[in-house]
Amino acid sequence: METLVREEVMEGGVTAADDRRTIQWSSVFAGALAAGAMSFILIGFGVAVGLGVSSASPTWRDASAALALLSGLYLIIQAIVSFGFGGYIAGRTTRPAPALATIEDDGERRDGLHGLTSWALAVLAGAALLALLGAAAIDRSPMRSSASNMSAAEPLLSYELDKLFRAPRRAPNIDLREARAEAGRILMTSSSHSGVSTDDRAYLVQQVAGLTGLQAPDAERRVDALIADSKTAINRARRNSIIVAFSVAAATLIGAAVAWAAAVAGGRHRDGEPLPNWMASSNRFHRNPRAMPVP
Repeated sequence: METLVREEVMEGGVTAADDRRTIQWSSVFAGALAAGAMSFILIGFGVAVGLGVSSASPTWRDASAALALLSGLYLIIQAIVSFGFGGYIAGRTTRPAPALATIEDDGERRDGLHGLTSWALAVLAGAALLALLGAAAIDRSPMRSSASNMSAAEPLLSYELDKLFRAPRRAPNIDLREARAEAGRILMTSSSHSGVSTDDRAYLVQQVAGLTGLQAPDAERRVDALIADSKTAINRARRNSIIVAFSVAAATLIGAAVAWAAAVAGGRHRDGEPLPNWMASSNRFHRNPRAMPVP
């Protein structure tokens, strides 16, 4: 009899240890889907109210640094809400730890790992979706489908190039694509430390005067104004790119911690237990708090 009981205890201990190490992928997928859905809703709401630092329109301009910072802050807040919701779903739907797993920290790590795994799955799925959308946008872009004389500056400085070669009268058979591409490559150098060189500036003045019919002084003033506008547009685009990249990285890292904590909270609510000591300030929100044992 003693031998049989000992064997049952050993088999139960092995099963419990195996269950503690097993990832329940159904809960992970549920948390990742919940996080993705919530993120889609919040990002859509933010775009609807105008919280964005980029636009599909090549002539879109944003001169407000406050709007860029507010958009980045909203991106972080939506990541906290989305990954918190997904982590809580992952922790709440995970099967409770076996009865033999009596170590409190072990169960907390088990639920937290489920939340962290759902966070990783949601991040990878979102990155894959963005990569597919970006590849499709590049394939359909005019720069890829048009002639090779298109410049990389065309999407960014299209409005500046329009102003540069604007003329009241022009022959209908004049093709400006090559001139715009060359001028765009020159204007892109305006954001460098040395700026547009003297030779490039003189060449732009000559091209503008020849294609628009302006006098040399008027062409020089237009070129100087457009060089300054191009530098401002490039610096603005660089600033917005930095804000977006930093906000995405910060939101992703903060989302990992939030997903872990939310999964732990979901596991505690699933078991009808109070939150851990490091969440003690939130125990008053629990519906059925269990009295903490007095040592």
